[in-house]
Amino acid sequence: MRETELAVSIRTAERDDLPDVIALFAADTIGGHGDTNDPAAFADYLAAFERIAATPSETLYVAELDGEVVATFQTTILTTLVGRGSSNMMIEAVQTRQDMRGRGIGEAMMRFAIGEARRLGLSKVQLSSNRERRDAHRFYERVGFEPSHLGFKIRLK
Repeated sequence: MRETELAVSIRTAERDDLPDVIALFAADTIGGHGDTNDPAAFADYLAAFERIAATPSETLYVAELDGEVVATFQTTILTTLVGRGSSNMMIEAVQTRQDMRGRGIGEAMMRFAIGEARRLGLSKVQLSSNRERRDAHRFYERVGFEPSHLGFKIRLK
């Protein structure tokens, strides 16, 4: 067991966590999502946070180490008719602060999410990852995820 796994605390994000979560996304050089620490963008993030918080099937989490937000991820529960009406967890927006990677924080987050899916009786946990994130792919496989699908998207904005 890694030393920091014992100190990592995962909880539902609160409004006061937004600056730290935004900073995690703004520091991402691969994602290309246009995230920024610019105060003019805060209203957009706040509106999204409020939509997530108001949606029972979505949860935004933060991981703390020594009381400091160092990572985040979001889950969505999706029920489909496929699989005889199965419900699955989708993990999105996984981000760990660059200087905190390799300490077991991501593994703690994935174990937490998988544990929540089991607790809820869900059929599977899935995620997608930018194809450029090769280190992340190795990490996801190491914690038990299997590459199984090819994703497609259309950008509207």
